[in-house]
Amino acid sequence: MDSLTQIVLGAACGELVLGKKIGNKAMIFGAIGGTIPDLDVFIGRLFYSNEIDIMMFHRGFMHSILFAFIGAFVFGYLFYKLYNFGKRKDTTTQKDWIWLFFLSIFTHPILDCFTPYGTQLFAPFSDYRVAFNNISVADPAYTVPFLLCLLIAMFFNRNNIRRKKWVKAGIYISSAYMLFTIGNKLYMDSVFKKSFVKAGIEYNRFSAQPSILNNVLWYAIAETDTNFKVTFYSLLDKSATADNILTIPKNHDLVDIHHPDIKKLRWFSNNYFNLIQKDSTETIQYNDLRYPLLNSNDPNSSVFSFSLKQEGTRWDIIPFRGTPPNKEDLNAFFERIKGI
Repeated sequence: MDSLTQIVLGAACGELVLGKKIGNKAMIFGAIGGTIPDLDVFIGRLFYSNEIDIMMFHRGFMHSILFAFIGAFVFGYLFYKLYNFGKRKDTTTQKDWIWLFFLSIFTHPILDCFTPYGTQLFAPFSDYRVAFNNISVADPAYTVPFLLCLLIAMFFNRNNIRRKKWVKAGIYISSAYMLFTIGNKLYMDSVFKKSFVKAGIEYNRFSAQPSILNNVLWYAIAETDTNFKVTFYSLLDKSATADNILTIPKNHDLVDIHHPDIKKLRWFSNNYFNLIQKDSTETIQYNDLRYPLLNSNDPNSSVFSFSLKQEGTRWDIIPFRGTPPNKEDLNAFFERIKGI
């Protein structure tokens, strides 16, 4: 999930392990542990110059179960040695620090598994991306109550029982919401299946996931032999099925889909992608269709898209320029959440 959520979860882990011994500093160290796996975004740039390779490196080994064990011992030992001197000597144990970093690092990829982006939990033994698709990469309903509980806990003395109660409250509330999203995922899957059947669409496979920043409006994509079918459904919709279904051409013939770089992107997107030729240039727009459209009426408003350009024998991603979505698409998105 997003960095703030991982910081909050890591801080909670730190508090549960060392909060009674070192107070608010435990949350800080836990937050550091919760951030460590995402440092692969920067570490990847030390090893690779191609943006596709860098993107493949993210949520790889540093998001695996094996790394959680290795990282727990490495960072646990390091931080114990850095902390255990002077007045703080023998106030904590090396076991405390190993346990703190194991929990804060391990819960990071576990939480990522619930998002559509997924994570290579079993790397380096398998490149399978675990993705349950039940919560958005960023969802304030999960993060904000959790964060508020931790902030309240920080104002209590480390020996005050209310401190631990507030931390546990944050964990319970966020976990309850996560369970709701899992149940909602099962319900939405059934709605979209009925919707495609009602529309007479014969598909080879389909995927459903929440749209951005909420768990009310959901998006589904179904693959046929020739194209993709996409649709939205809100919990606030009056109809029992999603009735507005768009057709998105694959356009996979615009590139050699067997090229090694394109195969990496295909794996990354689980083959849910389409291509668009950009003007008369050699640039190709790549839309990762695992993620929803921003405007449910515009097949070209993909949330996750980037431009590809072939340089010599390799394809590369043109650096993101951070162009904000247009106001019309944003208004259409928020209106669609309200239901039809």
